[in-house]
Amino acid sequence: MSKVYRITPKTIRRSNNTVLTPEMEIIVTLRSHTSDPFYNGAKEIIEMYMDKYGFDYKKAGCSKAHFDYERLD
Repeated sequence: MSKVYRITPKTIRRSNNTVLTPEMEIIVTLRSHTSDPFYNGAKEIIEMYMDKYGFDYKKAGCSKAHFDYERLD
């Protein structure tokens, strides 16, 4: 059973020549059976940010604390 989440950055974050803004919202579908979308190392979230915005999550040093998330299903 997959779960769908809306991931939204809490604030503007500038780090290592990357910029993350609250407008950079994504919707991601996870196949895991957890209530935390960051549980598996945020693999799907990292991929979605790179595909949609060209934002390098790892280079920016992001973590779960920088995001709000909401389950949609």
